[in-house]
Amino acid sequence: MNKNHYAAIMAGGIGSRFWPASRSEMPKQFLDILGTGETLLQTTFKRIANIIPAENIYIVTNDLYADLVQSQLPFIRSEQIVCEPNRRNTAPCIAYISYKIFQQNPQAIMLVAPSDHLILDTQTFKEVCHTALNYCSQHDDLLTLGIKPNRPDTNYGYIQYFMEPSDTTDAIHKVKTFTEKPDLELAKQFLQSGDFLWNAGIFVWQLKTIINALKKYLPEIAYAFEENTDAFNTDEEANYIKTVYSQCINISIDYGILEKAQNVKVIPANFGWSDLGTWSSLWAQKEKDKNGNAVYPQTILTNNAQNNIVFAPENKTVIVEGISDFCIIDTEDVLVLCPKEKEYLIKEYMQQLKAKGKTDIL
Repeated sequence: MNKNHYAAIMAGGIGSRFWPASRSEMPKQFLDILGTGETLLQTTFKRIANIIPAENIYIVTNDLYADLVQSQLPFIRSEQIVCEPNRRNTAPCIAYISYKIFQQNPQAIMLVAPSDHLILDTQTFKEVCHTALNYCSQHDDLLTLGIKPNRPDTNYGYIQYFMEPSDTTDAIHKVKTFTEKPDLELAKQFLQSGDFLWNAGIFVWQLKTIINALKKYLPEIAYAFEENTDAFNTDEEANYIKTVYSQCINISIDYGILEKAQNVKVIPANFGWSDLGTWSSLWAQKEKDKNGNAVYPQTILTNNAQNNIVFAPENKTVIVEGISDFCIIDTEDVLVLCPKEKEYLIKEYMQQLKAKGKTDIL
């Protein structure tokens, strides 16, 4: 493996759409949400360690989750756990890890990936990532991986790219536009056009390229991180970063840089990807019984029930009778029964509970 190749796994979110299984104290990335015997973070690390030297993989998380990361990945050095003092979205997160690694190795090329996504075809993912890393070693571009859509999904962002007559099927394309979560009619048009991809939120670039982009498009963030670059990788770093984050706006890398930059490229790919953003997306990926029910654990009983996602503690007996197309999420202290088509209301339920002072279950 190339010693100049690095990875940043973003693991600081709270996974609110997977409440009540995902909580602020134990978010989705630290759960075995797929019932495989591994948490999403563990699976992601293992997948990326087939591409990037394990000692060059950093986990960027919130201060609250440092011990969780260390307990689930006990073989990594504490220095590989990079803690944000506050949540400021993906642009400050990526800026932090970029400046930190750049201080160690200015020649670094970095793969950035979320910690909580599903990738079924790991061999194709590995091949696409190697293509991306090799490309970025020779080009001053911001490269993203786009997923070839197979349905008009309104839960994903979309990337439109320029198609040239001479392009091969595995060509790297210049990005034309980004569109966030279109309505159904627009998503259908995107699918029919053939030049739109789902935005997987997986990026590859040289560190000098992303740092130059930060200076150009988010100069206030770049300035904050550059005030004292000598603090990185020293005992002063944690206190320095608290000051830096107090100056950072809350903004995504897509909105802050990628939608504005002219050197953004995309690789169309198909490696069995899902962002596992909702219970319905989990239902779509899990093995189902003859009536379309996806259940965890397998001891759950269903009768006259179809197309449900049922999730419960392993020590609890659950019987589902006469219910179809529902999310049934049972934990030790919360039970949610919600039609799959209305699971977008989960965030609203959380706000209502917060207003009632029930923050202990959020």
